[in-house]
Amino acid sequence: MKIVVIGGTGLIGSKSVAILREGGHEVVAASPKGGVNTITGEGLEEAMAGAQVVIDVSNAPSFDANAVLEFFETSGRNLLAAEAAAGIRHHVALSIVGTDRVPDQGYYRAKVAQEKLIEASGIPYTIIRSTQFLEFLGSIADASTDGSVVRLPPGLLQPIAADDVAAFVAEVAFADPRNGIIEIAGPERAEFNEIIARYLQGVADPREVVKDSEARYFGGRLEENALVPLSEARLGLLNLDGWLRLTQKEP
Repeated sequence: MKIVVIGGTGLIGSKSVAILREGGHEVVAASPKGGVNTITGEGLEEAMAGAQVVIDVSNAPSFDANAVLEFFETSGRNLLAAEAAAGIRHHVALSIVGTDRVPDQGYYRAKVAQEKLIEASGIPYTIIRSTQFLEFLGSIADASTDGSVVRLPPGLLQPIAADDVAAFVAEVAFADPRNGIIEIAGPERAEFNEIIARYLQGVADPREVVKDSEARYFGGRLEENALVPLSEARLGLLNLDGWLRLTQKEP
């Protein structure tokens, strides 16, 4: 089977590509540096030729609300048009758990727009909504730091390891299209501030973590369950402590 992975050189894309290739499949790790650009359309027709499945794990280069919306809408339209022309049989897209529950956060609004384009495309699809990656906990702490204090909104977090995300993405690519949404999450759910405090302790970061009802999540106000699955979800294997042990062993 030929599979095209849009964003195939990124964090999730590169891991998914490796899993798919180990399974004996022909995989195109598509990225602008490799000559496949979903914004300009460059290389899309050639990449799609003979493919059966397209996986979109691309990420916007900017987090500005207008720029990210333009990226996902333009990229989505170009990609889906190329897929329709090539007769792609399954479009798999990685999205975010709670993307429709944080309306004042620009990135989340853009992911909602991307999902709507997929649903309206007529191409068989599966949207995978994932909780936040364990790999991004440091970035969350940095974005929430005020002096030596990390201020986090109330709410729950259920982070998942990138390796688990990639495994789910590959599994879904082999399955029949759901024409709907599935959710994936880490095995452990806890208060936002507790997760970040444990992460910082695990990496010997002395910053203090506090829960602040006025704090925002990348500009968005959170309800308690905004970032965790509200119903059944597939759970990854690695919790925070296990992931920290593994990453600290890496050279």
